[in-house]
Amino acid sequence: MKWKEVRNIYPNMFVKLKVLNSHIDGNKRYVEDVAVIKAFDDNKEATRELVRARDDVIVYHTGNEKIEIEIKKIFGYRGVG
Repeated sequence: MKWKEVRNIYPNMFVKLKVLNSHIDGNKRYVEDVAVIKAFDDNKEATRELVRARDDVIVYHTGNEKIEIEIKKIFGYRGVG
């Protein structure tokens, strides 16, 4: 499903999504196709789901025109050695 369709079905809500298709340009990931897992009326529940989100599952607000995720490099990771 395209993000524009999700925004029309779930206006002004948080939605939990499975990313099906995306591309990276520079330091940003642009999501093109998603599958809706759940919509939230409650911000606290949406926040809990966001904290638990892993891999290609995200929580995003439909007030955003597009899904654009900044990719951050993590420095200072120490391996066991």
